[in-house]
Parts: sequence; C-alpha cells; structure tokens
Amino acid sequence: MKISARNQIPGRVTAIQPGAVNGSVKVDIGNGIVVTANITEEAIADLNLAEGDQVTVLAKASDVLIGK
Repeated sequence: MKISARNQIPGRVTAIQPGAVNGSVKVDIGNGIVVTANITEEAIADLNLAEGDQVTVLAKASDVLIGK
C-alpha cells in the first residue's frame, strides 16, 4: 500500500488505553521518544493492535503549531 504521508516513523506499541469511542495508543519511536495517537476503537480493532506490535507512525498535517 502506498501512502502520501512522507513522515513515516517505525516504532513499537507500548500501551493501549481504551475509551468509549477513541483509544489512546502510545508508540515508542526510539531515543526515549513516545508518540501518542488517539484513534477510534474501531481502528484499533481493525488493525488488531496489541502491546509489543511493530507499527509505523504516519504524520500528515496542514498546520504545525508552537506555543510558549
């Protein structure tokens, strides 16, 4: 499958916290960095995600914000 997102980072699922509609998935991408993605419970089930799974974090955004 080809994806248009160019920011593709491999990592390992370290935690999945279920929710009513969306779940929180934590992915260790190395060097002590953990990315958290909030995705639907349906997507978690469709991907059959589990702790320890090797996954790819895809980031595609039209805006990046910085605050101080």
